[in-house]
Amino acid sequence: AGEEVVQIRLGDKCYPVCKRKLIEQSDYFRALYRSGMREAGQGQEEQLLRGGLSALGLELVLDFINTSCLARLEQEEGGEEEPPLLEELVEAASYLQVTPLLRLLLSQVRLGNCFELHRLAQVYGLQDLHDACLDFMAAHYHQVLRRPDARPHLLLPPALQQQLRERRMRGTATLVLLGDFMGACPPGLPAGCHPAGDAPWAMLRYDEEAQRWLPLANNLPADLVSVRGYGSATLDNYLFIVGGYRITSQEISAAHCYNPCLNEWSQLASMNQKRSNFKLLAVSGKLYAIGGQSLSNVECYNPENDWWNFVASMPNPLAEFSACECKGKIYVIGGYTARGRNMSILQYCPTSDSWTNLELCDVHVRKQQMLSVEETIYLVGGCILDLGPSHRSSPSEDVLTVQSYNIATKEWLYLNENSSKSGLNLTCTLHNDGVYILSRNITLSSSLEQRLFLKYNIFTDTWETLGRFPAFGQNILICSMYLPDGRKV
Repeated sequence: AGEEVVQIRLGDKCYPVCKRKLIEQSDYFRALYRSGMREAGQGQEEQLLRGGLSALGLELVLDFINTSCLARLEQEEGGEEEPPLLEELVEAASYLQVTPLLRLLLSQVRLGNCFELHRLAQVYGLQDLHDACLDFMAAHYHQVLRRPDARPHLLLPPALQQQLRERRMRGTATLVLLGDFMGACPPGLPAGCHPAGDAPWAMLRYDEEAQRWLPLANNLPADLVSVRGYGSATLDNYLFIVGGYRITSQEISAAHCYNPCLNEWSQLASMNQKRSNFKLLAVSGKLYAIGGQSLSNVECYNPENDWWNFVASMPNPLAEFSACECKGKIYVIGGYTARGRNMSILQYCPTSDSWTNLELCDVHVRKQQMLSVEETIYLVGGCILDLGPSHRSSPSEDVLTVQSYNIATKEWLYLNENSSKSGLNLTCTLHNDGVYILSRNITLSSSLEQRLFLKYNIFTDTWETLGRFPAFGQNILICSMYLPDGRKV
């Protein structure tokens, strides 16, 4: 026996549809046929629809009911017709309560339709679709910022941008390593235990409960293997690797970023200036590439347009300096000018695009790492020379020190030192309640004193040894990122 067919009438048009499929897919029609209402009586082969539905919306929904797919929508994807089609579709699917179709839309969110689907989800109270759109836009946040429809139609207001940034950080704050790890397994450990596996250039993540490093498999670009002296920064939970030089000594301007929400790398617009041994900082939603080998110029990267442009240059080129962001401004300390030691603290204000010589200091530092928390800048490691009247000691490259500078009070504090550790060749990051410090180069010939994996607690001013790092490697970078929960490795 053939399937019973019902005629759906809308205005002067009739649409034949299988009654069984109609009841299976539409809560509206299921309730209608089970209610005992006159419209659903025996022998009633025609159903009249009212409520202002459009013919196009009804056709799209009935196509889905008959085929269980959105073929027409997929054909139109990327075209000019997509937003109108979506509006008609969602309106009809909501009115007729076609839950399987609304559920299918959760997997149809794309860069081209995420704004429109987000708006429609709000209009029709579709919470699951609303959340799916937010998840998609958060995972592709910088790509979403670049959409031409993001600004003219005000579809991405500041409040929504902030919501998406927060959504990108819903996972677990995790220490992540990027480096050129050697294939040799450390002595005393079983073969095949090397955390980087077969890939010499890899990423690792730290399991704090197990206190061990695990592989973080992804599509890390092979051409980053030979790059040294690059700039790195995290912005909106993206990791940026920019510039540097290849082992052949050729400086580069290329830029890449890692998106932990998608666990993938992508290439970005290159800087205008090739540079290495510079500082890359995230400030107020933008990146700043500061200085470099014999360079004083500064470039700013805006993720909204994936482009770099020059801003105000530093007063002089600097070597072996460091810099960090603090309270929306950039602070540069230490290093050398062409004429000698740089004793000035330089401040850059992005709003006015200007540099200020903030003050002179008695301590000269070079090759240090810098981080900030609230109004305090922490200087980690480096080679320190106290030139003040009550100078403390001669410079030592073998002592790991932590100093702080308060930008409000301009007060320096010599916080702590670890006399058994070297203050050079470090990579460090802020993570939870402390500064995590790791040797940038870890070799077979390193002594136990030189091989670092430490935590400095900024609240208690104490050191904690986190044990020996179980891999050998070069050019290592440590950073803290939010990885999605349940990440498989």
